[in-house]
Amino acid sequence: MTNLETGKRKVIPIVADGVLVADGQLISLYAPHEKIYPRSVAGRFSNWRWLTVFLTQMVFYGLPWLEWGQRQAVLFDLGARRFYIFGLVLYPQDFIYLTGILVISALSLFLFTTVAGRLWCGYACPQTVYTEIFLWIEKKVEGDRSARMRRDAQAWTFDKFARKTGKHFLWLALALWTGFSFVGYFTPITALAAELLQLGMGPWEIFWIGFYGLATYGNAGFMREQVCKHMCPYARFQSAMFDKDTLIVSYDARRGEPRGARSRKADLAALNLGACVDCTLCVQVCPTGIDIRKGLQYECIGCGACADVCDTVMDKVGYARGLIKYSTENSLDQHWTPAQTLSHVLRPRVLFYGAILSAIVLAMGVSLSLRTPFKVDVVRDRGVVARIVAGGSIENVYRLQIMNATESPQTFNISVNGLPGLAVGTDSVVNVESTQSRWVAVRVTAPFNAASVGSHAIHFEINSESGLGHLTEKAAFFVPR
Repeated sequence: MTNLETGKRKVIPIVADGVLVADGQLISLYAPHEKIYPRSVAGRFSNWRWLTVFLTQMVFYGLPWLEWGQRQAVLFDLGARRFYIFGLVLYPQDFIYLTGILVISALSLFLFTTVAGRLWCGYACPQTVYTEIFLWIEKKVEGDRSARMRRDAQAWTFDKFARKTGKHFLWLALALWTGFSFVGYFTPITALAAELLQLGMGPWEIFWIGFYGLATYGNAGFMREQVCKHMCPYARFQSAMFDKDTLIVSYDARRGEPRGARSRKADLAALNLGACVDCTLCVQVCPTGIDIRKGLQYECIGCGACADVCDTVMDKVGYARGLIKYSTENSLDQHWTPAQTLSHVLRPRVLFYGAILSAIVLAMGVSLSLRTPFKVDVVRDRGVVARIVAGGSIENVYRLQIMNATESPQTFNISVNGLPGLAVGTDSVVNVESTQSRWVAVRVTAPFNAASVGSHAIHFEINSESGLGHLTEKAAFFVPR
């Protein structure tokens, strides 16, 4: 483009596919991704993290194999439209309870985040848990951080090929077992295992095992920190739940700066140095590759690996621990003691979340305790209209679905009221097997002069002989002209 006043040509930069073209130069707008090689670390937070990994995976892999009576303890049987959670049997009509569980889980996460930051991410999130397991396998097969970096930089050799192949084989085996366990929550896992041994699994089961297995393999084996930094929405809205009294992994800049290398016997005052020896180990152990010394960053998952390795360095140089630690902004700024920090936990935001969470948990508990363990749906039989039968009575036909949500067979009695002389014209006793539902046709009759022409409200009464309770369902009785 030419400037009309100066006659000089103006160059307009062109941006395409993340590349800036200006003055004949190509400038990438994207920072190149560098593979992160987290260094292994030992310490109290690492021990807590591995304990959490063990407990969560013991529950995830073991729960589908747990028996409750004559069935799987936890099973979401989509084919039969029944959800089993230990002694509780839920039907699609009880979906509100599953929704309540999800709401309670979300509010618990919000409350926990407000109090203790992203400890869920650092210790119990499936992405973190499986990344830890995959990194452990990688270390056992390929060696420590320096060995992996050297091997990746060198040309392909038989040893490199064998180690890489072995690592990916173990990764895939664990990922597919994870997918198998996941599907075992929706298909009885013993039957699924038998189908697997006989190579008789259905296409949907194969698809979901492969889908979940490959998702685990890709996320924990390759994407790792990219999931936490770019894909997980939790990292983006966590700042809305943080305040200056939220417990986070913090670097004590007042104590650590200015940083710099020194001998163990050096006089820090003479050298004008802080406690940080600038070893960068805190960066090397970070699973997301950030430098905690730059302050709180959304990529930090609160795992405490940097605190563990920093404490180790402080022990070696003879300084006090806690240069990097779990603390709050107010605690660091005002030099609070641990007791003073804990005293600020019960603040308005925490009390608000806690009150809402407690109310929902209480409402769920009361609702479950008052829940009748059987359900009835009344559907008017549209194939049979109201009619006059022998003897001059008026007859309507209904279909009742009786769902038995208990673990034992039940017997129910059906009665009806709402009009003078109204009666059930079929067998009023219905037997329903455990955790089953049954459709029954019910004929209801009324004397010819019991009501005027039109629709009239009536009520079905269903009583359990075993004392489970009774239900009342409304219906309409039609009187023809």
